[in-house]
Amino acid sequence: MRDTVGFGVIGTGVWGETHLKTYSTHPGVRLACICDLNEALVEERAEQYGADAWTTDYEELLKRDDIAAVSVVTPDFLHREIAVAAAEAGKHVLLEKPMATTVEDCEAMIAAAEANDVTLMVDFHNRWNPAMWGIKKRIESGEIGEPQMLTMRLNDTIYVPTEMLSWAGDSTVVWFLGSHALDLVRWLFDDEVIRVYSVSRSRVLADRGIDTPDFFHTICELEGGGVAHVENCWIMSTEMPTVFDFKMEMIGSEGTAFADASSHRMLQTFTPKGPQYPDVAVVTEVHDKPNGFGVESIRHFADSVLWDREPVVSPREGLENTRVLVAIHESASTGEPVELRR
Repeated sequence: MRDTVGFGVIGTGVWGETHLKTYSTHPGVRLACICDLNEALVEERAEQYGADAWTTDYEELLKRDDIAAVSVVTPDFLHREIAVAAAEAGKHVLLEKPMATTVEDCEAMIAAAEANDVTLMVDFHNRWNPAMWGIKKRIESGEIGEPQMLTMRLNDTIYVPTEMLSWAGDSTVVWFLGSHALDLVRWLFDDEVIRVYSVSRSRVLADRGIDTPDFFHTICELEGGGVAHVENCWIMSTEMPTVFDFKMEMIGSEGTAFADASSHRMLQTFTPKGPQYPDVAVVTEVHDKPNGFGVESIRHFADSVLWDREPVVSPREGLENTRVLVAIHESASTGEPVELRR
């Protein structure tokens, strides 16, 4: 490993800041340049996290010889052009989930990475979630037996599509949250989805002028016979104690596992500011250093680059994830089950 390696971040908004926190505190990483279309924001982030330089033009960032790897933290439908350009510039690439919103975009990014011999990883950070990892290890050990059925709920409050994201109308809750859920389905079953049936509705957000479905309910059939039901919505009340609700039940041939990754917080405070349930799992700080499973996946990518190792998430898994998500949208649109084609 070299002493330090230059990294860049393209997209410095809500989740982009997590990448900045991670790289700026990694002993082998130098935050060489960061990029965002919002000039005021990127200048502020550069000063806050000690980046050597900032720009509003990602092509300018990619021309720098001192950058070996980049995180692409742009909206889900804006990954292909940047990722392909980064690969062609010889940069290793960490893509935020989902990999892309079309199979063709995923294939183009994979082809560019392979042609230029660079690492391409999708940030499915729930594979570092202690609750999900605990279930995975119990499946692998045989303690749960063969997975039979899974029920998963991963929802957000209406704050996310109406206030947090300026581009919610150009995406869906399946792209935003379902990408996490369907990656966990494939990973925990260690199997491929072969058939989906999904139902969605567009009423609440449409009334607010946001052209995106309120929710999706999806049944996934897997090649080995397992079945998963996944619920994703964007319309939970903002009175919920947390911005997301994440619960799962896995039933195997020998055992059952339950995970509550949202409401059972280890820390609750009640002060004149009101009740608070701060995040102590996804992205938090201990002794002024970022921690949590949302950070660990980014650190894993950085270490893969620094030590010249293959990351545990391959780009093909990003492609298969997108393939399932595309089928879910098709099923919800047509009202018919959709067979997965590979």
